[in-house]
Amino acid sequence: MDGSIRKSGFKIIGGEKINVEIPHKDSFTDNLFPENIPLDILYEDQEFVVLNKPSGLVVHPGAGIQNGTLVNGLLYHFKSLSNNSGTMRPGIVHRLDKDTTGVILVAKTNKAHSYFGQQFEKRKVKKDYLGVTWGEWKEKTGSINEPISRKRSDPTAFTVSVNGKMSLTDFEVIETTRYLSIVRFIPKTGRTHQIRVHSAHKGHPIFRDEKYNGGSNRMKGFMAEVSKKLSILYKTFGRHALHAYKLSIRHPVTEEKLTFEAPIPDDLSLLMKNVKKLDV
Repeated sequence: MDGSIRKSGFKIIGGEKINVEIPHKDSFTDNLFPENIPLDILYEDQEFVVLNKPSGLVVHPGAGIQNGTLVNGLLYHFKSLSNNSGTMRPGIVHRLDKDTTGVILVAKTNKAHSYFGQQFEKRKVKKDYLGVTWGEWKEKTGSINEPISRKRSDPTAFTVSVNGKMSLTDFEVIETTRYLSIVRFIPKTGRTHQIRVHSAHKGHPIFRDEKYNGGSNRMKGFMAEVSKKLSILYKTFGRHALHAYKLSIRHPVTEEKLTFEAPIPDDLSLLMKNVKKLDV
């Protein structure tokens, strides 16, 4: 704008000259190539694959990310992938955030992709997540039924808004202390960042989720001894504490009900053990 680069959300006064560069449609796909990225395969047949996604792995290329994604790894390991989601997202049926670990479904055929898409749309796919959140939950079970929309001030974040899309998350508190809690989340809809937004809206953001107020600022106000323990956990964990541990679907050919589980990662397992010691 007027020779300077501005972030999205910048307010203009009027009369400014604005230049927008739109990448050529092939600029991304030209750089989409196979990479030998290790994949943890939980299940595979001719129709689809189920993977255990590690933390730090982006699902597909996008703005500023051209390689090192799950898609690059899929192209290396599998000869056939569905193209229902376009050339930039071969095989991708649904997504997990970069730092969220766990079960993710990949379609090899367009038939399987369409079938799974219908199951997601009809809410026939059951997803279970484990998370560590800040604070003590008063309710042990319940539902969070709050619409979600993109934040105007930050296009990479989402918020509860009356103008948002209907979003529903069930929860079950497994362990709760005055400082941290272990919670099972069952999202009924599939909005971006849904669990993270809903948990934060309840006043219990996901541990170490800086985007949704779950960062180090949450340690303020505790006794020095507690703050020290939390600080150690915070520094050693290194990501937001959310894991997609179970996924239940029907097979696209046999229609048999299948359930897949991803083992709890070592870092999250250790964090959960330490949560239980905080009130001791």
